[in-house]
Amino acid sequence: MLYKAIVCCRAGMGSSMFLKIKADQVIAENSLPIKTVHGNMDTLIDFNGDLVITMSDLSEELQGKMPYVIGIDRVADKNEIKEKLEKFLNDIE
Repeated sequence: MLYKAIVCCRAGMGSSMFLKIKADQVIAENSLPIKTVHGNMDTLIDFNGDLVITMSDLSEELQGKMPYVIGIDRVADKNEIKEKLEKFLNDIE
């Protein structure tokens, strides 16, 4: 199964695009069954995927409103991203 994730922040500009690049690197390096798209808060309205990847401050606001939310503290930390993506996969499977 391939899971669909959206990487977003409030405005959908620099920080979330950088996070998407790092998440895609982690996904490719570890052959994780996740495909990402990029967006902002407005795109969440129509998002029907499995996972939201965002910064920790925004993730707290989204808990309970989206199927599964991952909050990243350190956007450049691929180990943190990997751990949280693997937790998502373990929780959902």
